Amino acid sequence: MVEKEESVISEEEAAQYDRQIRLWGLDAQKRLRGSRVLLVGMKGLGAEVAKNLILAGVKALTMLDHEQITEEVTRSQFLIPVDSSEKNRALASLERAQYLNPMVEVKADNENVENKSDDFFLQFDAVCLTCCSRDLMIKIDQLCHKHQIKFFAGDVFGYHGFTFADLGVEHEFVEEKPKMIKPSQEISDGPEAKKPKIDPNETMMVKKVSALSYPLSAMTVLKDALEVDWSGEKMKSILKRTPNDYFLLQVLLKFRTDKGRDPLPECFPEDSELLLQIRNDVLDSQGLSSDLLPDDFVR
Repeated sequence: MVEKEESVISEEEAAQYDRQIRLWGLDAQKRLRGSRVLLVGMKGLGAEVAKNLILAGVKALTMLDHEQITEEVTRSQFLIPVDSSEKNRALASLERAQYLNPMVEVKADNENVENKSDDFFLQFDAVCLTCCSRDLMIKIDQLCHKHQIKFFAGDVFGYHGFTFADLGVEHEFVEEKPKMIKPSQEISDGPEAKKPKIDPNETMMVKKVSALSYPLSAMTVLKDALEVDWSGEKMKSILKRTPNDYFLLQVLLKFRTDKGRDPLPECFPEDSELLLQIRNDVLDSQGLSSDLLPDDFVR
């Protein structure tokens, strides 16, 4: 994220963020406090992400969600007051979200993300999607990748979940390493005495630049990570190490596209049949056996 604000952190901010400044350094905190983040989807996962971003001290967070509150959402979404009903999820989350950290500018937007123009996303340094369809995630990721905006996507399906990050071709990160102590010039009793020693009580933060690559793709965009060609010998080897959760994700995203919702317990007989059919179609289209995702995944 590119720092856009002044580089000086106030005494109030230094006190508020003292613990995390010690964890990832002052420079990282400055970049956080200059960052504007868009968060799409305010169900349980969205609330958790919002809480962590607000407490971390980003410059501004926009919560975008056009859906209304349901009984299911109130069980997992702790930013929505218990007495809320027939309200928009983003708007209902605003008061408690802002209360978490008054130094962060928190906004709620109740429009549908699918109706937003490309220019809307360009005002942010990072975009995080939850509760979105496969096609929408791919579309927004490609837009963010083109304009060097950090992109994150994730979701939770019962006991299963996924996350994806597109941080561009290269990104900077900080790694904590043990501090090395140079030998004293006065010591000269053998080669071992001249070697640097590790100080067990101190560490130092080292900035690095990483070229990203993903196990399932040579590219960093979501589209390539989901549309893998398994025909090559190298990919066949990777297939043996790929957990079936990867294919389960593909099935669940296809179900969401076809039905406009996720599988429901009250629709178990109907949804189970459709999930098995989607499983067969998805794996067959990739030239893979349906055995990669056993029938009992529908549970």
